[in-house]
Amino acid sequence: MAQSTQQRARTRTDTPDLMTPMTAFGPKAVEAWQEIINESVSFMTERLEKDLETQRALLNCKTPADLLKVQTDFLESTMAQYSEGAKRFMNLMAKANGTARGYDDVPL
Repeated sequence: MAQSTQQRARTRTDTPDLMTPMTAFGPKAVEAWQEIINESVSFMTERLEKDLETQRALLNCKTPADLLKVQTDFLESTMAQYSEGAKRFMNLMAKANGTARGYDDVPL
């Protein structure tokens, strides 16, 4: 059966089906997800910039030793950045679910 004009008008102004699950979360959950998304975008931007710098450096290599140096530096910085990024994501997730721990909160 065809929908009435009133039903179609009501459907267009209602919350879209994809957004309905988000309304079940409170503002704290939305804020936590926003922090995680922002951190993710920031991390990926940093990595892409570093990748472009490395590509430029690779193109400027004159000797195999230069190439090895660029590759070694890239690997070391990449490992450090991913390690630091993982730590930041773990802290954000712990903060979001209320299990974040401080430096001095472990009894001896």
